[in-house]
Amino acid sequence: MMRLCYRPLERCFGRRSGDGLLWHTDLKPHASGDFSMAVVQANSSLEDQSQVLTSPSATYVGVYDGHGGPEAARFVNRHLFPYLNKFQKEQGCLSSEVIKRAFNATEEDFIRLVKQSLPSMPKIASVGSCCLFGAISGSELYVANLGDSRAVLGRRGFDGERSKVVAERLSTDHNVSCEEVRKEVESLHPDDPSIVVYCRGVWRVKGIIQVSRSIGDAYLKRPELNRDPIFQKYGNPVPLKRAVMTAEPSIVTRKIRRHDLFVIFASDGLWEQLSDEAAVEIVFKNPRAGIAKRLVGAALKEAAKKREMRYKDIKKIEKGIRRHFHDDISVIVIYLDHQKNSFQSKGTVGCISPPVDISSYHSDGVADEPSG
Repeated sequence: MMRLCYRPLERCFGRRSGDGLLWHTDLKPHASGDFSMAVVQANSSLEDQSQVLTSPSATYVGVYDGHGGPEAARFVNRHLFPYLNKFQKEQGCLSSEVIKRAFNATEEDFIRLVKQSLPSMPKIASVGSCCLFGAISGSELYVANLGDSRAVLGRRGFDGERSKVVAERLSTDHNVSCEEVRKEVESLHPDDPSIVVYCRGVWRVKGIIQVSRSIGDAYLKRPELNRDPIFQKYGNPVPLKRAVMTAEPSIVTRKIRRHDLFVIFASDGLWEQLSDEAAVEIVFKNPRAGIAKRLVGAALKEAAKKREMRYKDIKKIEKGIRRHFHDDISVIVIYLDHQKNSFQSKGTVGCISPPVDISSYHSDGVADEPSG
């Protein structure tokens, strides 16, 4: 089944839209409900990657927000799920330990690739990716993350709560703009007064990067890379005594409860424009089909409003330039229907991942609804 993750299934499952940089799939089944996906590209090369793996026994969700280039996010998109599958089979079930091993194996493989590629591609040492993973296995919900992509649960309000639907954040933002994260990083480096620096309007690790955990960013994790003559000549060396970032994920495990309705998994491009509560309200109040696209549209409208523009005008801006108005945005909405054994009658087992580059995909002239 994992072989399906490597095939270009986006050509079978994706749809075009009026925005040439937007890809979406309206609604597909998973083991205990439905899911919807959407991606909008802003960078010259799409740095976000995402995927959903469905089977009768489990559903995997991945959102990978790259920085410095697309290489790390694309690498995670190819390697994380196979490692999860491998370690789950070895242990006999999914667990927090399996997830940690898969994250670590993916990180080590990418660092190995960086070292091999350094002579021909020095910049790869400064490429990294946030990594958000979710899984539904039986009645268990797992969420693991590195960086500031986010998973938010929408649940029915309990007695005494004013809202019909409540937003409950499941992931931890590893971003030093959060005081708690800043203090965590500072406590790990008491001998480095410049470990977190306020520059260009935000807090950054070593004055460079806002997130404190990721896959990749090898030059901020492996001091020896900064001493490499090739990287010193072509890269951006930073004198380090030890690693200033980590690939240790935060993991949350919880039982799925009858009040739980859906989970929104999204890169920080969405959360820069919409609050947790606003996103949950949109999903709760609107039809399922196309809901991820609707969330992306709401975020783009907010981005346009901040620049005193019209939504239809922002959709006309070409990639690269568009990054000045908003980030790449990836959204996956997973509905929780609390139904057992519904998947086999609703759909086909498989893995869906958007194109690695939306603008190139649309320029290929693929039809909206290919057969197959």
